Amino acid sequence: MSILTLDALQLAGKRVFIRVDFNVPLNAAGEITDDRRIRAALPTIEEALEAGARVILASHLGRPKGKVRAGLSLLPAAERLSELLQRDVNFVDDCVGDGARKAVQDLASGQVLLLENLRFYAGEEANDRAFSRQLAELADVWVMDAFGAAHRAHASTAGMAPFVAERAAGRLVGQELRFLGEALRAPARPFLAILGGAKVSDKIKVIDRLLARCDALLIGGAMAYTFLKSQGVSVGASRVEEGALDVAKRVLERAELRGVAVHLPIDHVVSARFDEGEGRKITSAQAIPEGLMGLDIGPQTTKMFAREVAKAGTVFWNGPMGVFEVDAYAKGTLSLAESVAAAEAVSVIGGGDSAAAIQQAGVAEAITHISTGGGASLEFLQGEPLPGLEALAA
Repeated sequence: MSILTLDALQLAGKRVFIRVDFNVPLNAAGEITDDRRIRAALPTIEEALEAGARVILASHLGRPKGKVRAGLSLLPAAERLSELLQRDVNFVDDCVGDGARKAVQDLASGQVLLLENLRFYAGEEANDRAFSRQLAELADVWVMDAFGAAHRAHASTAGMAPFVAERAAGRLVGQELRFLGEALRAPARPFLAILGGAKVSDKIKVIDRLLARCDALLIGGAMAYTFLKSQGVSVGASRVEEGALDVAKRVLERAELRGVAVHLPIDHVVSARFDEGEGRKITSAQAIPEGLMGLDIGPQTTKMFAREVAKAGTVFWNGPMGVFEVDAYAKGTLSLAESVAAAEAVSVIGGGDSAAAIQQAGVAEAITHISTGGGASLEFLQGEPLPGLEALAA
């Protein structure tokens, strides 16, 4: 699709409405615990400010379900953005109405304003036409830079676009499209895809698309047990998606026909209980004994996966290798993060837990691209239309 970028627009003096993704985690004290999404938006914001635009930022935060919730205010994001930009960031406690209009009216060129949480209004998620018009009244230019929300047909991500004279993709969205697109269109070979997580059914479309393009596929996480069981391997009490056993079997058959090497775990970290390391053992084989559940890939699998990563020209990774949120079962995922970072390959991380693992392992600087949109990146790779991108092309 043909999408304009900031290069095509004259921004000086204009009201530039940038849909950012400041859906950041907050602790009980209302403090931001991870500001990666705010940092990711900086290139677009800084470019617009330097061009002399009157910058209006809008985002959602959490799931307030159309009601004002004090604990989900974007004020902490405004304060953190001010620190990162090293300039004042104006904040208004609404996103439409007289207060928002007055705050925008008072903006001078080169100043920035953050609106309050869009989802305090039910019209945002409902993509309500009247709410979309209200947002559009604040803007001369609409810039979509919230890739993590591009798969949502909401008022600010799609609905307001037809009511604004000019629209363009922000730098973050442009970067996402470039790297995710290259992973599908012209990857450096060998192209290695790594998939983890819980359900085969959640990722069957992306698996099908990757099988037509990749040279090898590594599968970990709970979905690996569904694949193993489909091949007659005993997986004990491990989580299995029983309704997807035939699907997993067909995937392996298609991979063989296409010459795609599929690597499944050959050993596992197991336990009888889902506790912090309680009764943790490592299997000596691919099969898991009765009564035990697989919770992470084992050391031999970790080594095998590292060897495959080292041979790759391009690596795409989405999904953890085990129960990553429990320290006792995070080693496989963190080791894989280190292997991907150490490889000479172009590395693209599909957001979510994979991105968190890269950060936790302290290797983010060695990764080519870390997507800010887990769900959006998967839908893009599946070939699904993303409303936020279609609105830009309309």
